Amino acid sequence: MRKKLDQLYDVSAWIAAAFMIALLVMVLLSILGRQFSFHVRGTDAYAGYMMAGAGFFALAHTLKRGEHIRVTLLLQALGPVMKRRLEIFALASAVLLSGLLAWFSASLCWQSYSIHDISTGSDATPLWIPQISMALGTLVLLIAFVDELVSEIRGTRALAAGDDSLHNE
Repeated sequence: MRKKLDQLYDVSAWIAAAFMIALLVMVLLSILGRQFSFHVRGTDAYAGYMMAGAGFFALAHTLKRGEHIRVTLLLQALGPVMKRRLEIFALASAVLLSGLLAWFSASLCWQSYSIHDISTGSDATPLWIPQISMALGTLVLLIAFVDELVSEIRGTRALAAGDDSLHNE
């Protein structure tokens, strides 16, 4: 199961990278269009969709790599029992919040599909298409938080530390 979850997080990161490349293409297309006097409708909107997709798909991988911002000042002052309780509370809260975010993101996507909602820009994109990235990205984030919570409860959670975790500003 561990290998499958890690693969899911890695695939999510690769999808985020693909969205970043697509974002670059949209921006370059917009710049080239201005330079060579041609216009591609919707490049600004599509760049925004790609940026959102990259952000949401990167969330779970970033969490599992220990790159999310953590305030450890309080954790460092606590003993091991209270530290573990606070970690479990924080992870349970994160599971609840990410679950709500995933639920409402999926609901928004479904609602946009059901009522045939389209963007107000000149591209007239059906909004459920870019909203899929938000719904799927938050679902993978929820899975990652559940994974972290279960690992913490079992006592097998290893905190991944980011490269700059020891630097204070």
